[in-house]
Amino acid sequence: MSTEAGIASYIDHTLLKPEASEADVLKVCAEAVEYKFKSVCVNPVWVKTVKNALKGSGVLTCSVVGFPLGATPSDVKAFEARGAVLDGADEVDMVINIAAARANDKGALVEDIAKVAEAVHGGEAILKVIIETSLLSDEQKVIACEAAVEAGADFVKTSTGFNGGGATAEDVALMRKAVGPDLGVKASGGVRSLADAQAMIAAGATRIGASSGIAIVKGEQGSSDY
Repeated sequence: MSTEAGIASYIDHTLLKPEASEADVLKVCAEAVEYKFKSVCVNPVWVKTVKNALKGSGVLTCSVVGFPLGATPSDVKAFEARGAVLDGADEVDMVINIAAARANDKGALVEDIAKVAEAVHGGEAILKVIIETSLLSDEQKVIACEAAVEAGADFVKTSTGFNGGGATAEDVALMRKAVGPDLGVKASGGVRSLADAQAMIAAGATRIGASSGIAIVKGEQGSSDY
């Protein structure tokens, strides 16, 4: 997994900074096409721009909803997700109701995720569920992962990168064990080098979210998240 082509196919090339300009977004798209990353992940306002820029490239368009706090009502997240898919998103990364996770309320989590899953899958897109590991105990991480499975999500994801902390190999391994072999696991937040990415993949990650994708595939050290 040390070759550029091999590692690149795991990477969601990410730009979620609120101040990102159209030029910034188009630059990230060009990089993703050049390096053959799996997707470009942006805020919903840029989905149409990204979809158009990536047309015919084979690189997927990814967006986020309920981001970065997860503290909007489920119906609002579902509305946002439906809009992103209509605009061209192939994948949607949602943030769960973190308060419900911290309260060990699996029922509320299942309801939150299921509403978004219905919206995303209705447009034949993929749903990734961000559980924000840095804010949860191991028990709460497992409950959140189990809720994602029950609600029909396609992936669980470690972090937003905006709420402190980030992906660890230990969390990825815990999440992989919780969801079993069939669901995807995305490591994001703090993955800045080839060694970081390889450690996540060895622990069970099937996708890497990073703004340092180019540094990762070149075996260099990236400097920032998102």
